[in-house]
Amino acid sequence: MISRAVIQMILGQYPLSPKGIHGLSHWARVLENGRNLARKTGARIEVVELFAVFHDARRMNEGWDREHGYRGAELAARFQGTHFHLSERDFDLLYEACRDHTDGGTAADITIQTCWDSDRLDLGRVRIDLDRKYLCTEAARDSALMAWADRRSREGFVPELIWQEWDLRLADKE
Repeated sequence: MISRAVIQMILGQYPLSPKGIHGLSHWARVLENGRNLARKTGARIEVVELFAVFHDARRMNEGWDREHGYRGAELAARFQGTHFHLSERDFDLLYEACRDHTDGGTAADITIQTCWDSDRLDLGRVRIDLDRKYLCTEAARDSALMAWADRRSREGFVPELIWQEWDLRLADKE
C-alpha cells in the first residue's frame, strides 16, 4: 500500500492540478486497475502500485509531454530507499515501466506489461477508445474488465482509496 507521505511528497513537486486528467483520480484508477490485473497476471504488486503514482508524477502539461515517463522514473529513483524500498530487480522493473509507458510497446516482463495495461485501461478519460492490440495481457483484454475500466475512466470516477488509503481530499492542493 502506498502511504499518504509518499503521495504528499509527489504532490509537493507536482506542477499540475491534482484534479487534472493526469492527477490523483487517474493515479487511483490506475492503481485499482493494476491491483485487479496483478491478481490475474502474477505481477509484482509493489511495482504495479508504485507505477500508478509515479508514471505521470512529473508531467509538465496535460498534453503531449514526451519525457514525462523518464522524469517520473527519475523521481522514483530519488524516492527509492527513503520513501519506499524495493529490491534492485523490482526497482529496475518500476523504472522501465515508468520510463517506457507511453511508447506503445507490448513486449516486456509481465510486471511491466501489467503496469502499462493498468494505465492504458484508463485512456477513456481523454476520449481514446480502448484497443485490444495495445493491451499487453490477456487479463486486460477481458471484455468485462475493459468495459468496467473504460466506464469509470470516461465518467471521471474518483476511487475511494483516495480517502481510505491516502487520506486525501482532492482539494488538498489546487
